Parts: sequence; structure tokens; C-alpha cells
Amino acid sequence: MKTLHALCAALLTMAATAASAQILIGQTTGVTGSVAASVNEALGGAQLVIDAANAQGGIHGEKIEILRMDDAFDVKRASENARVLIEDKKVLALFLSRGTPHSQAIVPWLDKHGVPLIAPSTGAMALHKPVLKHVFNVRATYQREAEKAIQHLLTTGIARIAVVYVTDSFGQDALEGAMTGFSKAQAKPIVTVPADREKPDYKSIVPAIKDANAQAVLWIGSGVAVVEGIKALRAGGSFAQVVTLSNNASSGFIKQLGDASKGVIVTQVFPSERSISYPMVKEAMALAQAKGQTELSPAALEGFASAKVLVEALRRAGPKPTRAKVLAALETLRAYDLGGLEVSYSPQDHSGIDFADLAIISDGRFKR
Repeated sequence: MKTLHALCAALLTMAATAASAQILIGQTTGVTGSVAASVNEALGGAQLVIDAANAQGGIHGEKIEILRMDDAFDVKRASENARVLIEDKKVLALFLSRGTPHSQAIVPWLDKHGVPLIAPSTGAMALHKPVLKHVFNVRATYQREAEKAIQHLLTTGIARIAVVYVTDSFGQDALEGAMTGFSKAQAKPIVTVPADREKPDYKSIVPAIKDANAQAVLWIGSGVAVVEGIKALRAGGSFAQVVTLSNNASSGFIKQLGDASKGVIVTQVFPSERSISYPMVKEAMALAQAKGQTELSPAALEGFASAKVLVEALRRAGPKPTRAKVLAALETLRAYDLGGLEVSYSPQDHSGIDFADLAIISDGRFKR
């Protein structure tokens, strides 16, 4: 009888352990702050994939748990959050950080402990080349986006183009892409205007654009800073075409713009959220509708695609994954089909998807 009781107790213990087994993934991102709107849409898209995987029993019997820390889009907080997640919480990997300097601040902790960062939500070239051993990108580069935006404007006959760029590593990176676009067309910006990341001086930025008689403005910045900039530009009497990058591709960005949203162009790094010809979009919409959601946004699709890469890497890492196993699984991921878009990595290439498109905001929606 004692043997039977002991066996039952052991089985119950094993069952409880199995039920509570978790794969811990860390995340530091701006849940609050100036980029909260797009961040939270991306998190929602990622959660669709993670919930679906967990509903099917998890990965090799273990549920995925995201340990999320809010850095409020502050670089120092992002670095400290990464340290806590890696050293104290012992997460297996980091996932979907937000911001260029923020993601760069995380890299030393990745290198110190051999932890992969999957899908940083930044297109900074500094995270692509030279290849960083522990960083695996999914989205295309900002340089590619900015270059395409300038090429688009020039091909429509717009010649007097101003560039406003935030004075951080993101802004400098995207500005380089814009200048490549000008150079290839043997053109130059009519004016380039720096903007502080925390407190842009719109009283000097707007007159610089107006005095140059700019027909269009490529505004390189994040969230609220760009929203307020566009509103200030319109209030100042300028009707210049405004283009901004995909870090602002969210429904929240449109809502914050309000009436000033009409005619704004936003570059995109994933297919249209209404392009159900892409299996990935169709899958995302089906999972969203099952949760009572009626729409997706570009930011949600970025989160969705990023989580698909995370889940596939965990599957390939096998049972009882370690940081080293996840890293190896990522570096051997070849031609993985997200649903119409492929991701491939190797020790020499962690670039992800090279996809760039343009969408115009009309009637409060992204339209191509």
C-alpha cells in the first residue's frame, strides 16, 4: 500500500511539474511612453501566435511565458531590464525589444551570457552589419525604407524634399538611407533639420521647412514626436506631403494624428494587413477574429511574424531548450516560410526579411 501511495504521489508530482513547466522569454519594451501605441499593437500580434502554440500543448510540452518589463522607451531602463531578465530571471531568450539605441544597449548583456535577441523592433543597420552573434532580425532595414521613400517622391515629380531626423542612432541610420536615395537620383534634400528625441523644437523645425518651400518632408522620428510635428507643420500653414517610416505604422499613430492623418505616407516592412493572398495575413486574421478582434494593423503583423520566428526556433531547439540550443536553432534556420515571406539565417547573416512597401493614410486607414 505504501508503495502504491508513493507511486501515486510521484505521478502527481510529475503531472504538476509538467503542467507548470514553462519556457521563459524576456522582453523589455515601451509599453508606456511615446511609442506605446505601436508597441502594444505589436505585442497583441505576437500574443496571437504564442497563445495558439500554448493552446496546442506548448513547445515539446512546455508553455511559453513572456516576462515583460516596461522601459517606457528609455535607453537606460531597457539596459537594466535586460540585465534583470537575463541574470535574475534566467530567461531563455529576449524578444521584440523596441528602439535602436535601446536594442543596442541590450547587446552587451546578450554577449556576456550567450542569450539570443529575436526580432528587435528596429531596422537599424547597426544591428544587421556587421553581424551581431546574438541578434536575429526579422524586419527590413530603415535604410531600405528611407531610400525607397525618397525614390518614390522623386519619381512622382516632387523635387523639393526636406528631411527631419531625430538626433539619435535611429535618426542617423535612416538619414543615411535617405541620402542614398537622393544620391542614386543625383538629387539633394532642400534642407535637413535635426530634431531632439525627447523635446523636438517645432518652433524652429516648421519654419525651416516652410522657408525652404518644401513640397514633401521625410520625417524620421518615433510616435508622439512625429504626430506633434505633423500637426505643428499643418498649423504652420504647410501642406507638404509627409512621409514617415514603419516604426509609426500603427492604428494608434493614425488615431493620434486625427484629421492631420490624411495623405500621410508610411513605409511598410510587411504586406498589407488586408492582403489575405498572403497565408500569414490570413492566419493572423483568423486567430484575431477568434478572439473577437475585427482588424489587424501593420504593427500587429510585425509582432505576429516575429513570434512565428520565436516559436519555430523553440521547436527546433528541441525538448529542454537552453540558450545555446536556441542560438544554434536560429543560425540553422533556412528558408522558413512565415506564410508568403521567408526568413533565413546563417552564422554570416542575421538580416531577416527584405520587404519594403508604401501605404498612404486615407479616411483613417492604411491604403496602398
